[in-house]
Amino acid sequence: MTLRVLARRADGYHELDSLVVFADCGDRLSFTPGGALKLTVGGATAAQAGDGADNLVLKAARALAAQIPNLTLGEFHLEKNLPVAAGLGGGSSDAAAALRLIAQANKLAASDPRLYEAARATGADVPVCLNPRPRLMRGIGDRLSEPLVLPPLPAVIVNPGVGLSTKQVFAGWQPDAKAAAPFDLAALAKLESREQLLQILQTQPNDLETPAIALAPVIADVLTALHAFAGCQLARMSGSGATCFGLFWSAAEAEVAAKILRANNPNWWVQACALN
Repeated sequence: MTLRVLARRADGYHELDSLVVFADCGDRLSFTPGGALKLTVGGATAAQAGDGADNLVLKAARALAAQIPNLTLGEFHLEKNLPVAAGLGGGSSDAAAALRLIAQANKLAASDPRLYEAARATGADVPVCLNPRPRLMRGIGDRLSEPLVLPPLPAVIVNPGVGLSTKQVFAGWQPDAKAAAPFDLAALAKLESREQLLQILQTQPNDLETPAIALAPVIADVLTALHAFAGCQLARMSGSGATCFGLFWSAAEAEVAAKILRANNPNWWVQACALN
């Protein structure tokens, strides 16, 4: 929902301060325990996902198997519904779901530290997806707050059919000496209304919007289209792009906006949902 880039580290990573929430729409992953590790991919955006050989689902499974001898693996089937390389964390969520499914099949506790280690080895955004609840994510994704209780936010998610390289977007980021201070975790923990949350969100942008728009100007068109709806309270890019989201007061307003956006932009991927 927000993405503050605080500094570029000597190792090439970036220090982040990000409020992460989850949508009630996404990919679907199923698992049949037993036999060799395998992944099949179907769904609306399967063609974008490639043949699955280097999918994060398999990477996560192998990372956990490297820590646990004789771990029962098996066959995954991924129904890919989200756009790929879209800044939505779809691949990271898929990987975390794979770890949860393997844990269930092997009777591993959800708190088993080996799950977290496998998640961290798979990707910076995977640990926060292990228990998908709103949190502040800091460091390079390795420092997570306790879950936050936030009001659900009706939203429209839009991807203009453009994939962006996360590495290239981060490479275009420049420090801003006038940037606002990072999140006050105590203030987030004391939220009493959606209005208060929106006020806080207005002060915490996505610092990657500018470099992403330089690479894919259509992102600015998506943000303009979302802002044009009277019910849109906030429009912003998600992650490293090119997907954007608009927050609305009601689910009905979000559904109407999604319908109009699909009709006016048939090549865009558009989904009404709730964020929490």
